[in-house]
Amino acid sequence: MKYYIMTLFPEMIENALDTSILARAKSNDLIDFCAVNIRDFSKDKHNKVDDYPYGGGAGMVMQAQPIYDCYMHIVEEVGYRPRTIYLTPWGHPFKQQMAKDFAKEETLVFLCGHYEGVDERVLEEIVTDYVTIGDYVLTGGELPAMVMIDAISRMVPGVLTNADSKETESFEDNLLEHPQYSRPAEWMGKSVPEILLSGDHKKVDMWRYEKSVERTKKYRPDLCDI
Repeated sequence: MKYYIMTLFPEMIENALDTSILARAKSNDLIDFCAVNIRDFSKDKHNKVDDYPYGGGAGMVMQAQPIYDCYMHIVEEVGYRPRTIYLTPWGHPFKQQMAKDFAKEETLVFLCGHYEGVDERVLEEIVTDYVTIGDYVLTGGELPAMVMIDAISRMVPGVLTNADSKETESFEDNLLEHPQYSRPAEWMGKSVPEILLSGDHKKVDMWRYEKSVERTKKYRPDLCDI
């Protein structure tokens, strides 16, 4: 799996992704990522990539030409037109199943917008998926892209060292994850539930399922009808 992130701030992407589990996965050749600076493809002598919107209004709009040329540079390197994601408030909500779907791709491209948005014409030319990570507005698409890359990479075989971990965490089967406990068995007067100390794995699994249902009903009843 290789990610290309089309951005005005490549250092933001590189600094964030080259750490922790993703850094280990990269060193093991399980994933790779390349932050491509859109400004490098500007034909303006000052590397300008935005201009005033037609029709008036506040703010600036990212121009089509540098974005398209940046994208075609990626296409030339990859050898085909890969699935391309534009991070936008009007996109489809990003969910766990979507992460699994994206993880099946060999290459993903993310377009990180800024200012008042991106010229619609280039979106029509290159974008295959419009995605949002929530109903709020951010200053740019870099943070949503990194959120998605983190979630998608967890679905790539070999990235997580514990083969079962991605199958038992939140949002599997539309349930939140059950409560977790570690040593010591008692802390500040609070004890670990006895069933977790019993050694009876069947009963532990049932308890965890019941707690997942209970937690989902309480905190995220919108996830499913239980």
